[in-house]
Amino acid sequence: MQQEQAASPSQPQALPLAGMRVFEIGTSVAAPYAGLILASLGAELVKVERPEGDDARHWGPPFWHGASSIFQVFNVNKKSVVVDLKDPEALAGLRRLIVETGDAVLQNMRPGQVEKYGLDATTLLAAKPDLVYCNIGAFGAVGPLKDKPGYDPLMQAFGGLMMMTGEEGRPPVRVGTSLIDMGTGMWCALGIVSALLRREKGGGGARIDTSLYETALAWMTYHAADFISTGTPGKRNGSATRGIAPYQAYQCADGYLMVAAPNDGLFRKLSAALGHAEWAGDPRFVDNPSRVKHLAELNGLIEAIMATRPRAAWQAVLEAAGIPTTPTQTIDEVVVHPQTAALGMLQKTPDGRMDIFGLPMSFDGQRPAMRNAAPELGADTDDLFPTPKG
Repeated sequence: MQQEQAASPSQPQALPLAGMRVFEIGTSVAAPYAGLILASLGAELVKVERPEGDDARHWGPPFWHGASSIFQVFNVNKKSVVVDLKDPEALAGLRRLIVETGDAVLQNMRPGQVEKYGLDATTLLAAKPDLVYCNIGAFGAVGPLKDKPGYDPLMQAFGGLMMMTGEEGRPPVRVGTSLIDMGTGMWCALGIVSALLRREKGGGGARIDTSLYETALAWMTYHAADFISTGTPGKRNGSATRGIAPYQAYQCADGYLMVAAPNDGLFRKLSAALGHAEWAGDPRFVDNPSRVKHLAELNGLIEAIMATRPRAAWQAVLEAAGIPTTPTQTIDEVVVHPQTAALGMLQKTPDGRMDIFGLPMSFDGQRPAMRNAAPELGADTDDLFPTPKG
């Protein structure tokens, strides 16, 4: 039988999670980011909000068309229902809706809250054994800190990431995006998709536990290995990376240029491009361990040369020599760069009011399209929530 041809990029694709209904009982970033991924993959994502709404709606300025910009980007492709969990009738209606229509639930409420309202995994799985349920906690489901709340910067601090970011001798630095929250949301989405796949194969429902602290530990994996293998904590390296040289940003006459020459062949090319082919034979720089040992001396030599010309000039020289390099761009440069445009990452909301980065993956050459902007608070309550209005 002839194989069916893949649809061309001009033909709409059925999204992988089309037909699945997921309930997001969460706020801030981690659960909404997980919900964003699942919604962008085609799931009907029902965002359950308190009467006052997700905290992130109010995290501004800047505000953008009625809500904070951070809320707008993390909640596209979703529906919003308002449920007062303190109202027994509304709470019972939400439980009934999940049990009757839900495929998955994800939540990041404060420890103990879902149990208090009977929205926990044990309760809901007892009523619907094929439900996929994902908890997003702060410090994890077990251990002495399991009941403590937490936020992204607390986990960057507690997990060690702040002490590996920035430069030695300066205060701890938070990574400039919600790396732990968004990373945890990715693990949550991956866990839910995996559990749904297992369910399709007859495996039944599942309870998944993720946490901000576990994500922080996962991002610290090779830093932990360095310490365990040597007994010595690592240090902060600025734009550089431990154990690889040269592999960092160097200041040019008008800005910084990131240079990556992580092996001997690339270092020989870099040395020649900078007009000092003899560096490759210098005992201090002859191989990567030697270059790492003498990094301060090597950087002094490179910096003195690169400071003499603009970054665009050096970028042209190094790229011509086959050396991976890129300028350190600001966000205004990133948004308008031709590569950003070519990828189609920046998507316009269907109402035409906002441009937002889409999902960083494509299926058969197509990036999942944005179906709707972030919903107004409670926009879908009347359509989706069965509890009669009082």
